[in-house]
Amino acid sequence: MKNTYILLILFLTTPLVFLNAQSLLSEKTNFTKQDTLRGSITPQRAWWDLTYYHLDIKVDPDNKFISGKNTIQYKVLESDSVLQIDLQSPMKLLKAIQNGKELKIKHDGNAHFISLIDNQKIDQINNLEVFYEGHPKEAVKAPWDGGISWKKDKNGNHFIASSCQGLGASVWWPCKDHMYDEVDSMQISVNVPSKLTNVSNGRLRLVERIGDTKTFHWIVKNPINNYGVNINIGDYVNFSEVYDGQGGNLDMDYYVLSYNLDKAKAQFKQAPMMMEAFEHWFGQYPFYKDSFKLVEAPYLGMEHQSSVTYGNGYQNGYLGRDLSGTGWGLKFDFILIHESGHEWFANNITNKDVADMWIHEGFTAYSENLYLDYHFGKKASAEYVIGTRKNIQNDRPLIGFYNVNKEGSGDMYYKGANMLHTLRQLIEDDEKWRNILRKMNVDFYHQTVTTQQIEDFLCKETGIDLATFFNQYLRDIRVPTLEFSHKKRTLKYRWTNSVDGFDMPIQVKIGNDEQWIYPKSEWQTLKTPSSKMPIIVDEDFYINVKEL
Repeated sequence: MKNTYILLILFLTTPLVFLNAQSLLSEKTNFTKQDTLRGSITPQRAWWDLTYYHLDIKVDPDNKFISGKNTIQYKVLESDSVLQIDLQSPMKLLKAIQNGKELKIKHDGNAHFISLIDNQKIDQINNLEVFYEGHPKEAVKAPWDGGISWKKDKNGNHFIASSCQGLGASVWWPCKDHMYDEVDSMQISVNVPSKLTNVSNGRLRLVERIGDTKTFHWIVKNPINNYGVNINIGDYVNFSEVYDGQGGNLDMDYYVLSYNLDKAKAQFKQAPMMMEAFEHWFGQYPFYKDSFKLVEAPYLGMEHQSSVTYGNGYQNGYLGRDLSGTGWGLKFDFILIHESGHEWFANNITNKDVADMWIHEGFTAYSENLYLDYHFGKKASAEYVIGTRKNIQNDRPLIGFYNVNKEGSGDMYYKGANMLHTLRQLIEDDEKWRNILRKMNVDFYHQTVTTQQIEDFLCKETGIDLATFFNQYLRDIRVPTLEFSHKKRTLKYRWTNSVDGFDMPIQVKIGNDEQWIYPKSEWQTLKTPSSKMPIIVDEDFYINVKEL
């Protein structure tokens, strides 16, 4: 039996844990040339396609300094002679070399335009080496305010990690810093003092001792977005297990600070539970070739591909809190579950423009209640996602501004999740819904996508015209309101506070009889046996209800 209600009250207060995220995802409408260079597919980006990176760097923890080079391999799509590489101040791009020739660089803020000497022939695979160094921006409130976190553990050892979603990977390494073009594979080589360990994406191929330092060579075989690339440096110990998954044996590795080993072994028992639930709902884990890792970090956590960072204090909830207020949020480790969910939505299916970041965060916030659904049942799942509505601000649309590197509202998390929960009700077939989510991760496997592609896919697979549904929940800040009156054995009802043409059907209970009604902006009527019968609206739909 579904949960029901007569009037949904939306609480506008936001838990303290969300204040940083909401403020950092604040409104911005005045954009600069630098925003356009960062957020658009410029002509100097469009003519070449990334194929491979080798990021080879030295990290000097005492001086908070990074130096090294990135070898960029690319395929020529159209012949051109100027190529854009991104690197943010105060990092310095020192030089660029191709085929032994040093190239001229024109610096324009954080964008750097390299003039190539050799002819760029269509379909040719070329290499470019870019050298750089500097003191990268230090993260203040990681992971929302990104950069490098230069911390110490309780034993006084260096504890360092990168986080740069939104801000961009170019805050600490030179790259083609736009979401639309993911590199096909890469190598990450990180030189650190010998007492420390670096953990990055993919699989560890080699540890090379050089004097009083070590270089850790990591190989990534799958496509990866720039912000998903990470470094994690600390006094790590490792334990592991092999998970019997839908794609065969999956290596699951855990890197934690030495003194947290016992706590990690207990808390990370949720990792295979996560994998079981998400492979059920979303399909095969997308990165078997690169394994799965949880890596302790000096900040809350981030969805770095195959190297998910964790800083939730080895406790359930969000830093011990239940964001839903239902009790269900304390049944799982929020960071472990949420950030791992991003392996399917953010790392496998990636937004082409950060304006569509709701694809990452909406589906992944929704994954939290699907984890509960799998392990604790459908009722727990519904209560949790409905409980998260108190975090929704309805301040701005979920879709941001295109071509200027600007995401939409922080509501992309739980308004996005509740939109998807509502869609599940419209489909009225949980197995069909599960197969749609699984098919999505097959059809868009290792791809960058747009909102329109996701909308078109869901319309096709559900067989429902969802145009006004998405306009309402993605592009409008209003919560649709079902107005109704029940008098003289007639139920009168309509949608208000809604976009033009909004006609979402809704489930109600009239007395003991559950049925669908089909509101529009114009009044609709339905005869009932008695006006004394209560009208109860299904609370699984994210709407407001107003009885007249």
